[in-house]
Amino acid sequence: NLQESESENKLDGETASDSESKSEFGGSPPVPTSDDTPEVLNRALSNLSSRWKNWWVRGILTLAMITFFFIIIYLGPMVLMTIVMCVQIKCFHEIITIGYNVYHSYDLPWFRTLSWYFLLCVNYFFYGETVTDYFFTLVQREEPLRILSKYHRFISFALYLTGFCMFVLSLVKKHYRLQFYMFGWTHVTLLIVVTQSHLIIHNLFEGMIWFIVPISCVICNDIMAYMFGFFFGRTPLIKLSPKKTWEGFIGGFFATVLFGLLLSYVMSGYRCFTCPVEFNNDTNSFTVDCEPSELFQLQEYNIPLVLQSVVGWKTVRMYPFQIHSIALSTFASLIGPFGGFFASGFKRAFKIKDFANTIPGHGGIMDRFDCQYLMATFVNVYIASFIRGPNPSKLIQQFLTLRPDQQLHIFNTLKAHLVDKGMLGSLEDA
Repeated sequence: NLQESESENKLDGETASDSESKSEFGGSPPVPTSDDTPEVLNRALSNLSSRWKNWWVRGILTLAMITFFFIIIYLGPMVLMTIVMCVQIKCFHEIITIGYNVYHSYDLPWFRTLSWYFLLCVNYFFYGETVTDYFFTLVQREEPLRILSKYHRFISFALYLTGFCMFVLSLVKKHYRLQFYMFGWTHVTLLIVVTQSHLIIHNLFEGMIWFIVPISCVICNDIMAYMFGFFFGRTPLIKLSPKKTWEGFIGGFFATVLFGLLLSYVMSGYRCFTCPVEFNNDTNSFTVDCEPSELFQLQEYNIPLVLQSVVGWKTVRMYPFQIHSIALSTFASLIGPFGGFFASGFKRAFKIKDFANTIPGHGGIMDRFDCQYLMATFVNVYIASFIRGPNPSKLIQQFLTLRPDQQLHIFNTLKAHLVDKGMLGSLEDA
């Protein structure tokens, strides 16, 4: 019996050290699962098998979530940022609750209070940086905001240091190891959730297309991989997710790349999606109006000779952004799912089915955003590496904060440079 028990543990990815850890921290019994499907759907689908019932429940609620996604896009950037903030808080709550329940942290003094305090500190730091970057004129106009902006990093560090001292003072004999374990749990959660949501907002300011296309590609891949796997899946893909199949993985890849090309073509023609989100100080509101960059202007490309005989065309007109969309959709299809596999491994480690039961048939909010956070980091790195150049408005903001003598020095240096280039002389002649 002992040998059978050990072999079962090994099959589940559990080692002896895991068992010792569980006994020390109070054990991690499986979280009981319950049918959280709405009663209306239960009655309507009562005659179907569990497999097809799950298919319809997931499908109906997926359509509902997509509809909600379109509504918040229509409501504008401010609502999108608010939703990102709400999702971040809910994801943090789900992960912290797992640690709190699985390791029976009920007797730890101040654990939950400190976890939420650290969340507040990190958000204050990141959102303060964002406000300073994108609302510089508004910040400089208001004296309290100007002071907060000037000493923002010092204030952020002081707030974190306060929480750190509170944690040290809360240490209790017999709970030292568990307290430090949960301290690390909180900080890893902050790294995964808060940092990524901050990057999502930065992507949004580059233009709503950089927010919508990546998120839509992940959603499309999730749906199409499920569809291909449901109807054609035969070959298991990875042990962490037994229901994932190679057929679903490959089918989702091709469907997502095609979807990304089509969605990018449609959205590239609208300024409200392609223009950077900027704050208008005159109206105190966000604006998305600009002259589209070269990324969003139709260009003519030569089709490779190998494909000319197949498609019958020599050239094709498309937006340069569509080429970038291939990189985004490829990442969403091939690397993005590993965020889901990581989450599956996390859930198997603690013997839970979902992070929560917020969305019937889908689990918690974190179950839906495990791939999105990985995608957000990639998009931010991709923009910084291949898209974004020097930002004139930010340079001017920094220039205006300098002393008059420093501004004059920069002016004279820039003037001499333009004269050497012959640009200033031609402007004076005109």
